[in-house]
Amino acid sequence: MDVPVAAAPSIFPVNFYEHFAQGYQALVGKPAASFQYIRGETPLSTNLESFAIMATYFVVIFGGQAVMKNFNPIRANLLFQIHNFLLTVLSAGLLVLFVEQIYPILSQHGVFYSVCNSGAWTQPLELLYYLNYLTKYYELIDTVFLVLRKKKLEFLHYYHHSLTMLLCFTQLNGRTAVSYVPITLNLAVHVLMYYYYWRASCGVKIWWKKYLTIFQITQFIIDLGFVYFCAYTYFTATYFPHMPNMGSCTGTESAAIFGCALLSSYLLLFIQFFLKTYTKKPVVAKKDN
Repeated sequence: MDVPVAAAPSIFPVNFYEHFAQGYQALVGKPAASFQYIRGETPLSTNLESFAIMATYFVVIFGGQAVMKNFNPIRANLLFQIHNFLLTVLSAGLLVLFVEQIYPILSQHGVFYSVCNSGAWTQPLELLYYLNYLTKYYELIDTVFLVLRKKKLEFLHYYHHSLTMLLCFTQLNGRTAVSYVPITLNLAVHVLMYYYYWRASCGVKIWWKKYLTIFQITQFIIDLGFVYFCAYTYFTATYFPHMPNMGSCTGTESAAIFGCALLSSYLLLFIQFFLKTYTKKPVVAKKDN
């Protein structure tokens, strides 16, 4: 039986969600409390929409690469700075709102409830999950800047950008309560990452890029610890109850399997990127014949 989460004081001196709700109503014309994600009715909630945009993304970036072969690089530095500044602020804002909503759930009911109980999928969190999902579409513009600047498109970049959008889509549809773990960690990474790109584009030398990649790898390790646990306890409780488990876990099976598989691939690819980028092979002197 789900236990409703009682109202609790904000973890911050100011209740940011109340201010967010006021801004939401002014912008959308409806109370934030009235939002409900309904597949097939809410914008960008169907497979057709998500796959169509993903296909368009690939056509634009690879078609753009072909077109840009005949042109000089387009720096668009001011637009690039604005883009990264907006994503820094947006990521930080969403991170604060998520932490504010998750804190009372954790403090009142504990970690297991927060990642496995359907009562942890609250209406305010559903709205935040949806808004976070929408930001993944905006983040696709990152690749457009690379194309305009005639930078090499790494497989990791467009694989990660396109499939993270799909990951958020599947977990939103699957209503996986554990979603807040990878999302909050990812938002923390994005605050630093987009801040790095913003400041670097302003000509500031940033020394901690290597440590940002280490943070990303650490993020996926933590993510996998949580999602593997949730998947394990769900599948054992459902199909192998004789095995040790902590009970069932909310969320669909397809969302759980896809999340585990994709996050595993991210970890392997980011480790490969780190080794390729930051591990220098020793130079061997040639011997004279």
